[in-house]
Amino acid sequence: MDSNLFIGLMSGTSLDGIDAVVVDLSNNFPKLVSSHLEPFPTQLRSELTALTQPGNNEIDRMGCTDIRFAELQVRAIQQLLKKAQLDPQSINAVGSHGQTIRHRPEGDYPFTLQIGDPNTIAEQTGIRVVADFRRRDMAAGGQGAPLVPAFHEYYLKSQESNRIILNIGGISNVTLLEKDINKSTLGYDTGPGNVLMDAWIERHQNQGFDKNGEWASCGNVDQRLLSLMLKTQYLNLTPPKSTGRELFHIGWLDHVLQSLATPIAAADVQATLLEFTATTIGNAIQSHQLEPLELFVCGGGARNQTLMKRLTQILDPTPVITTDSVGLPCEWLEAMAFAWLAKACLDGTCSNLPAVTGANGHRVLGGIYQA
Repeated sequence: MDSNLFIGLMSGTSLDGIDAVVVDLSNNFPKLVSSHLEPFPTQLRSELTALTQPGNNEIDRMGCTDIRFAELQVRAIQQLLKKAQLDPQSINAVGSHGQTIRHRPEGDYPFTLQIGDPNTIAEQTGIRVVADFRRRDMAAGGQGAPLVPAFHEYYLKSQESNRIILNIGGISNVTLLEKDINKSTLGYDTGPGNVLMDAWIERHQNQGFDKNGEWASCGNVDQRLLSLMLKTQYLNLTPPKSTGRELFHIGWLDHVLQSLATPIAAADVQATLLEFTATTIGNAIQSHQLEPLELFVCGGGARNQTLMKRLTQILDPTPVITTDSVGLPCEWLEAMAFAWLAKACLDGTCSNLPAVTGANGHRVLGGIYQA
């Protein structure tokens, strides 16, 4: 197919919904044609959250949820095409990240699992699908994550300045783009982004997220809790490294809280969780001593004004600005990246970065599911 229009689907650790975009990849820079957020039904979100932890009857539950989630992806595509006034025949392919329900990059048999059956998507939309991007990198000895740094490198690396791209989703990750062309791009997960803050406010206020960090701004940082969380072993690992809900989840937070001698007010916990996210991001960025530095933020956390203000304080004098300023809408960047990854797969182009994931070499990522 000659079309340069691709659809990207992304649903990350935050589990707030499916980001769906149409991207025009015909020129030297990706153009966002249309976008749509398809929210998760409450029951499906609960089932996906439960599958991130071991439980009873997992195979049957996963099998059913795999199809239900794929059907929601189909709806997201249909709504997206309706907004864009496009028909399925105008789309070259869908790049589907799927929903990660388990990510175990360490151990004797490392694995990662994303569900959202691509066969169902191809069958019900009539568009070919590229999916399962992570496992080939893992088969080659890599972590299978993060994958978006390749997209960052392709479009945002500059010989004029050192750049870091910070993505704050459920988990936060950084991409280091040094201006020295001889330096490899690096990238890794720094730790939590929104995942703990979202879980805590959902428990106490029945809200999916803390809009602009307003609740966190009402509390006070508890240094005891912050100190305990900062002792988490993952934070001291050297890259390549990646993490997810397997480590940072509400049960983990409860365990840390139970180790304290006295309880903490709920708003103070929220404030401390925001400080935990900001501190771990700040520590990671400052450890690389890239000066001068341009820092660009994307992901849902880029719209959390309290978090962005705190990052600005920690990282001063480095300006903290969003990727909007370089032509990549911060809320949709990851979905756009998976549209690009789909094109790379169809072109037979390698799209992993071994220096980021730890893979033994460059690999073509993704499996193709014909319409």
